[in-house]
Amino acid sequence: MSTAHGTTTPPGVPGPRPWSADPYSDALVTGRGPLFLRRTDGWLLPLEVERWCARADAVDLTVLARCEGTVLDVGCGPGRLVAELAARGRPALGIDVSEAAVAHTARLGGQALRRSVFEPLPGEGRWDTALLLDGNVGIGGDPAALLHRMTQLLAPGGLLIVETLADVDVDERVSVHIVRVADPRSTAGPAFPWARLGTPALLRHARRAGWHRDAQWSAGGRSFVALRNRSDLADRADLSERSTSSTAEPPNSTAVINSQRARKPSPESPVANR
Repeated sequence: MSTAHGTTTPPGVPGPRPWSADPYSDALVTGRGPLFLRRTDGWLLPLEVERWCARADAVDLTVLARCEGTVLDVGCGPGRLVAELAARGRPALGIDVSEAAVAHTARLGGQALRRSVFEPLPGEGRWDTALLLDGNVGIGGDPAALLHRMTQLLAPGGLLIVETLADVDVDERVSVHIVRVADPRSTAGPAFPWARLGTPALLRHARRAGWHRDAQWSAGGRSFVALRNRSDLADRADLSERSTSSTAEPPNSTAVINSQRARKPSPESPVANR
């Protein structure tokens, strides 16, 4: 969980990267919290650093079992899902604005790029599955803009798996800081926009953005929705034009951190060739 833009930067324009600075980076290095998102009124959301830094658990595996083809993990954090897919021989790429998160993903054996979801990405319009887990539907504080961006990234008919708040109808836009402790006087990182969605709110946004519900389930106290992309012909033509003109480098290029290069990925890798 950690791909976000600054409060005044529109989607598509690189801006402040709050998740790339301490205290989040420090927490990923140690693999431990506590860490919170703090709202301006003092409300706190605990971040599950220990779970994110561990290997994929049984609930994660129920999600990965539904993935189709090539997988893009948006806001991959320390990379447990990308690493698990790689271990199973599945083509997958994580993106995250945190250098520490990308480095951690590479150490686990996964491929990752330090990139915002709103920046040019490899394989735009050709990914089969995309993941927005661990609260990452909140990226940028604008669910409608994020869902539109996911339409651009996925192939027509592609699958988007989203984790939502369990059993609540919440549709909230907030400005938050990352903090180490619950003390409201503690030092915080820069403020950035975030969103929180329950399943009913996600489905409302999804319908307006041209998605339909493919599946819905809960496991281990977590809730998930699988959405299917319903791109029309105009969308497909636009995706084709953008993918042809894109200059974004493939996952195995120099944009991948140095520590990953030693892994010598195969030139036949489906991710690299997309």
